Amino acid sequence: MQDSLFSGFFLVDLTSWVRGPMGEFLRVGGPVVWILLGFSVVALTLILLKLWQFMRLRPESLSDVRLSLRLWKTGEAERALTVLCLARPVSSVVHGAMQGVLAHPPWATVSLADRVLKEELERLAQEKLRAMRAYLRPLEVIATLSPLLGLLGTVLGMIGAFQQMERAGSQVDPSVLSGGIWQALLTTAVGLAVAIPVVATHSWLERKAERVADQMNDAVTRVFTQGVSAPEKSKAPERTVRPHAA
Repeated sequence: MQDSLFSGFFLVDLTSWVRGPMGEFLRVGGPVVWILLGFSVVALTLILLKLWQFMRLRPESLSDVRLSLRLWKTGEAERALTVLCLARPVSSVVHGAMQGVLAHPPWATVSLADRVLKEELERLAQEKLRAMRAYLRPLEVIATLSPLLGLLGTVLGMIGAFQQMERAGSQVDPSVLSGGIWQALLTTAVGLAVAIPVVATHSWLERKAERVADQMNDAVTRVFTQGVSAPEKSKAPERTVRPHAA
């Protein structure tokens, strides 16, 4: 009973807020503010989705990779494979590199199999990085367009204000002009309010993807250089995978 009463009061307050200050705000801002409001909803949805993805994968957690590389260095290849969490991007690429080395030892003569392993690891690394960068491009577009839309709304509002001045002729009311100007500047403020947090979040997510790419490169290099003992370890670095940012 109390929950239903609370929900009813909440809905009444929300409705009154939308019809009151929020409705007036949207009416004054015009269609540009409506578009920016839609951008903010889309951006918030994408940001929450990416945060959930990163929390679920924990791509920068390397505890299993470090343990696996220690086991790999001591020659415990099977245990090194089993401790890896394949859901994580770096762990998955390291797992593929270890399996490839076991199937084709690094001290063997460079051959077609060696080149195929390198290409497959690069493909796997890029696949994982693409999954991490998914939906970052829409965030970048929103961050770029929001201030431009705000500026467009301001220019249109200023045009309307000066048209009112022209129609008023010599009987210009300063309050009318100042009211038109602040209404015009409102869209720029909304555009910046949408763009600033989106830019910051996009940069943070992009940086995390770059760090994961560096971690992949470092871990795969260590798989080849610290692998099973062999007479010609110097050839191992030739098969280092270097996933690069898209």
